[in-house]
Amino acid sequence: MADFLQLLIAGLATGGIYALVAIGFTLLWQTSQTINFAQGEFVMLPAFFMLGAMSVLGVPFWGAVVIGIAVSAIVLGVLFKRLLVDPMLQHGVLPLAIATMALALFMKEAVKDFYSAEAQTFPTLLPDTLITVAGVSVSLAQLGVLAVAMVTIVLLQWFLAGTRTGRQMQATAQNPTVARILGVPVERMILYTFLINAALAAMASLLVSPMYLAKFSNGETLGLVAFVAAIVGGFNQVRGAIAGGLLIGVLDNLAAAYVSTAYRQAIPLILLVLVILFRPQGLLGRREERAV
Repeated sequence: MADFLQLLIAGLATGGIYALVAIGFTLLWQTSQTINFAQGEFVMLPAFFMLGAMSVLGVPFWGAVVIGIAVSAIVLGVLFKRLLVDPMLQHGVLPLAIATMALALFMKEAVKDFYSAEAQTFPTLLPDTLITVAGVSVSLAQLGVLAVAMVTIVLLQWFLAGTRTGRQMQATAQNPTVARILGVPVERMILYTFLINAALAAMASLLVSPMYLAKFSNGETLGLVAFVAAIVGGFNQVRGAIAGGLLIGVLDNLAAAYVSTAYRQAIPLILLVLVILFRPQGLLGRREERAV
């Protein structure tokens, strides 16, 4: 039982990171019909912004975190929307999806060529020491990751449901035409969504980089798993993205321990196939009807 609880906590910590990235997929789709296949690279890049701030500018870690989040908001939020999404979205969703795939390749190769092809160590939020509670040994670093991920998710949920701007963003996501008639600044709300996505990606980068090191290939698996998590939970529901991320994180850890590490990467794909077959709208998603 102690081993199971240890695996469960570790899975929730990993799942919290998946959830942060999956929420970004969901928010962008809801507000602007954007599917960002560079989302994994959006998580990879902020770690190098932070490392660059520490090595080049000599900024201490927490100052580098602030700089990394700010630069991510500008580059992965504002510039991404203005320079890529807005021009490409006029031609349809498919050209935009292809453009984001090209962007993912460009970002990965740029980091490899201009920073380093070698994995870089990244500071941890908390020391990686074990603590034992009621016979269950848990890494302090994992608890820190889980706590930061959960606090971030709770604050985002509060912002969306408990503030005027958050409710305007939800109105924009549900029906931008009606929201515009009611006086909601739709374009500004969409921009806010891109900024939130960039901030979530930076937070996920801060949490995942100490676990897997900062390397140019980090986004490949992470982006795919988060995309699957968003579909499994429900691509049109933020709570679905959260549930999908946590579920895949837990199942992934349990499968690695009780089945085989060789099959752990197959778990998200198996779950995806089952959901598509038996509940295409996702576990917590709602059906969407479109006129043709």
